Amino acid sequence: MSDANTPRFRSVLDRFVAYRPGKTVVSPEGKSYKLSSNESPFGPLPSVVDAITAAGGQVNRYPDNGCTALIEAIAARHGVSSDHIAVGCGSVAVSQMLLEAVGEPGVEVIYAWRSFEAYPLLADLAGVTSVRVPLSDERHDLAAMADAITERTRLIFICNPNNPTGTVVGERELEAFLDRVPADCLVVLDEAYREYVRDDAVPDGLALRADRPNVAVLRTFSKAYGLAGLRTGFMVAHPVVADAVRKTYLPFSVNTVAQAAAIASLRAEDELFERVESTVKERDRVVGALHGQGWTLPPSEANFVWLRLGEATMDFTAACADAGVSVRPFAGEGARISIGLTEENDAMLAVTAAYRSRN
Repeated sequence: MSDANTPRFRSVLDRFVAYRPGKTVVSPEGKSYKLSSNESPFGPLPSVVDAITAAGGQVNRYPDNGCTALIEAIAARHGVSSDHIAVGCGSVAVSQMLLEAVGEPGVEVIYAWRSFEAYPLLADLAGVTSVRVPLSDERHDLAAMADAITERTRLIFICNPNNPTGTVVGERELEAFLDRVPADCLVVLDEAYREYVRDDAVPDGLALRADRPNVAVLRTFSKAYGLAGLRTGFMVAHPVVADAVRKTYLPFSVNTVAQAAAIASLRAEDELFERVESTVKERDRVVGALHGQGWTLPPSEANFVWLRLGEATMDFTAACADAGVSVRPFAGEGARISIGLTEENDAMLAVTAAYRSRN
């Protein structure tokens, strides 16, 4: 709130809770295992470090505002022309750009809940009305989402795999949903964790959107590519959609170093995806261990797992913190736990085993 002696701001800020990044905690013994932010546990490859170092010598100059080389590299990698691509400071920034492109008073945006926690924040800032459709058995209820569409609906987010539950929707159900969406309503497939998917029933959104002009796909270099600290994401969409989104781009927001690192990462995909495969194997091991301890959790196709804990969520989170393990709690709902290195995962599993035995 403000009074007559202070500047006036948008009323939405009176009820706004800013995004809170994952915490780092330290045990009394000095141990710290950060499993709260879905980051890659691996540092950048030597070839990517070389590109970062070389680009660092150019930071006295503004970056290429058009991200020309990066967009060309992404387009070549995914077999589309450059006019299908828009980039931003992480896929969350591209989500913001999308909402700015469609947002105006009276517009509705649909997404599942719980899903990516930035959606309601970005929607509120864009001045649009959020329509949250509850998950069903920790998964998107696409039929209910289709039923929620009105003449005011302009954009629908589908996070696949879903953050924070790790669950997925398959090709048949997704196509059936898309068939129900009006052509003037944009469906955004948020595929930030696509590289970790091993379920053959889950479609590649980039292939699915080829003959659907109202479908856009978000990807990021923050997760599987290990560039979370450099913030680069992109969208593949019909040229009309991509052009509209590029108009909302904050100038120079994808910096020189980030552009160079992303291009180098695309060139090093074979090595990077070996690391992704090791994370998938660790995910399977962690899931098996949690089941063995007696936990019930939904199948995950991402680089994290979800424990539905209800009112015990914050108590569990405190137990993890006492052991130097940080997880991402959603009070009253559950905790999302990222897959890290074997040592980090073992530390977490020791906490879950002890907690389970006490409760």
